[in-house]
Amino acid sequence: MPDMDGIGTWQDGDMTESWTTVTAADVRAGDRVRLASGVEMLVSRIETRLLGRDGLIAFIEDTPARWYKQPVSQAAEVEVARG
Repeated sequence: MPDMDGIGTWQDGDMTESWTTVTAADVRAGDRVRLASGVEMLVSRIETRLLGRDGLIAFIEDTPARWYKQPVSQAAEVEVARG
């Protein structure tokens, strides 16, 4: 039985969270991003000039739960939820 004070229970963000479409170039560290594939990630940092190519960046999620790196064109549209 879960604790009634909320400790130890799953919390998945604000239920009123809204998503806004932006270009990948407008994403900032700390943003929650939904990619075109439907994958959601928390951007910890952004690598610019990925593989030495202008216009190619990588979003990196580096959390205790997961390490994930996603290459993206700077012009690509992604959805962002900012708190």
